[in-house]
Amino acid sequence: MSFTLPPLPYAFDALEPHIDARTMEIHHDKHHQAYVTNVNAAIAGTDAEKLSIEELCKNISKYPMPVRNNGGGHYNHSLFWTLLKPNGGGLPTGALAEAINAAFGSFDEMKTKFNAAGTTRFGSGWAWLIKNSEGKLEICSTPNQDNPLMDIAEVKGTPILALDVWEHAYYLHYQNRRPDYCTAWWNLVNWEEAAKRFAM
Repeated sequence: MSFTLPPLPYAFDALEPHIDARTMEIHHDKHHQAYVTNVNAAIAGTDAEKLSIEELCKNISKYPMPVRNNGGGHYNHSLFWTLLKPNGGGLPTGALAEAINAAFGSFDEMKTKFNAAGTTRFGSGWAWLIKNSEGKLEICSTPNQDNPLMDIAEVKGTPILALDVWEHAYYLHYQNRRPDYCTAWWNLVNWEEAAKRFAM
């Protein structure tokens, strides 16, 4: 079973002015497609062909680096697209909002810590809001295309929010202003999808 590139759930220009259409087109059609193509090549003829992308990530230590890099890239981006939406943002509600307040004291404090995880990640990587094994929320970041599902991750858990801080995610519009990109991203967060993930 090979992996496929999921379609974007909105048009390339639907996230403007926060993320521009050209960035979205290149990011989805070129970068994400390359991860899909490369992970399929890396697992061809192995037992990994039978696994879901989540199962692959959870057992990533068994596989060589091309599987880790490209499998992680496929999982991370597939999740990233669903956690964005046109006219998103605002505030979380319900159980997720309560969990954020319990873990961080307030939504604003969570945003501050999350932005710090994104802006201080050296080089390329991701910032995450995750639910740990005890059902509590944590913020962490990972290098390259690693994610908190992976058995090699320093901090493990189920991703609730994911922010791509690779330069290809923002450089055309923001150049070296990663903090501006991290701030603008909050206007696009799909809190309904995040709440579903928290409830899983």
